[in-house]
Amino acid sequence: MDQRSATLAWTNATNAVSPAQLDALSERVATAGTETIDVSAPAMDEPLGSIPACSEADVEGAVRRARQARSAWTTRSVADRAAVIDRFADLVLERRTMLLDLLQLETGKARRTAAEELLDVPLNCSYYRSIGPEAVASEKRRGALPGATSARVSYDPVGVVGLISPWNYPLALAVADAIPALIAGNAVVLKPDEKTPFVALALATLFAEAGGPKGVFEVVTGEGDVVGPALIDHIDHIAFTGSTETGRAVAERAGHNLIDCSLELGGNNPLVVLDDADVETAARGVLQACFSNAGQLCLAAERIYVDESLYEPFRDAFVDATRGLTVGTDLDYESDVGSLIDGAQLNRVEDHVAEAIETGATVLAGGQRRPDVGPFCYEPTVLADVDPDATVACEETFGPVVSLTPVPDEAAAIEAANDSPYGLNASVWTGSRDRGRRVADRIESGTVCVNDGYIAGWAAVDGPMGGVGDSGLGRRHGPEGIARYLEPRLIGTSRVGPLGVPSGAGSASKWLFEGMFRALGAGRRLRQWVR
Repeated sequence: MDQRSATLAWTNATNAVSPAQLDALSERVATAGTETIDVSAPAMDEPLGSIPACSEADVEGAVRRARQARSAWTTRSVADRAAVIDRFADLVLERRTMLLDLLQLETGKARRTAAEELLDVPLNCSYYRSIGPEAVASEKRRGALPGATSARVSYDPVGVVGLISPWNYPLALAVADAIPALIAGNAVVLKPDEKTPFVALALATLFAEAGGPKGVFEVVTGEGDVVGPALIDHIDHIAFTGSTETGRAVAERAGHNLIDCSLELGGNNPLVVLDDADVETAARGVLQACFSNAGQLCLAAERIYVDESLYEPFRDAFVDATRGLTVGTDLDYESDVGSLIDGAQLNRVEDHVAEAIETGATVLAGGQRRPDVGPFCYEPTVLADVDPDATVACEETFGPVVSLTPVPDEAAAIEAANDSPYGLNASVWTGSRDRGRRVADRIESGTVCVNDGYIAGWAAVDGPMGGVGDSGLGRRHGPEGIARYLEPRLIGTSRVGPLGVPSGAGSASKWLFEGMFRALGAGRRLRQWVR
């Protein structure tokens, strides 16, 4: 048995993924070179497989194939395109055991977190199938001169959409961006993170099996600093999910190329517990808000502000609940928290916690790595007395670490929540939903959930999801999630021939313009009177 087979045998009780399957997925990537990148399983830090290290020429070739395939895809009816997506969703559900295993093997996440991620696929597919025809349908607009002119807007696909997806949710975030682009009539070229390429390749395989034309969904693999710029230089829209620092570089290059971009970037998400919250309910709910996917979730809460009247009972309940979480790497539903993605992420978490302790923080729970469970596992950690200038308070840790801070009242909680350049997700816990919504209106964030950590917002696929400030540009989900992949085109028609004052009218043109000025003024006065 080779090392890859041993890795799969140790982790894979379902036997749904084999070395031969991983090799077949890797072979889907068209490349002229021979260089490869090794992919490891975080649960063991052992080899899982390898993928091609695509060159700039490989990326250009993938975009060229996508552009050629797009012509036929665009001419198919939106209902026909949506039917392919519907079959794709069915295949994802049918092959869920394989996809769940693959997700866990690549990311190290707990199976319940992987299952949450997989559920996102049929939700998005069903939603965009339902709104796709309406989103791309042309519509009448008011003409310049009612009765004499008409106006109609059509919505055309932008062309080839480039997607750069992250390692933390490689299935859900790729699908949430790809599905609306495909239903709109675009082709897609996906660049997955080199740590988690196999799920993306499996998605492309299932899309082809569902009837997707060859070339419409391309995947390129390789190093981000090679593949990313080459992709942006050849496509018509770039959708990126990742760090704020990299997002700025993506936006700068997209701007240079005069193409649109949508960016979901970092966060340092606040969670507020008001004085009328139910302590036990909030403590249980906040667990998920903080520690899903071992905190490697862009929507995860990292700063908790608790009304001082509830601080001690909430602290005790939350710490007890945190200590009860189980950390594990098996491919079953027994563990609550899985592994971090790699050693670099583990070092980041440890550095943030160590700095917090050095500047006065107290560890209430966790604070230790768990090599007995996995090489990159870290205990769910709760900190108190954190210096507001500490890195863990100001920046995204992206690990199972959260800080608790008492605040005197609602106003102070809102002020603390807004004291950040980020604004991706926030959460409010209260005994009154009306009060929660009022507080949510005052928190500067792209999404705010009341009495839930993030699922109430993320799973509301009819609503836009995205960040403000340093947390991004644009939105995924909702009508906004497909509109970004459509180019509005206006067609104005005159029923009376050329408009405007004819040449040679001389002084008569004065009377024509005066008549138009008076007509506009009368119309404005009439509208004001009607109001």
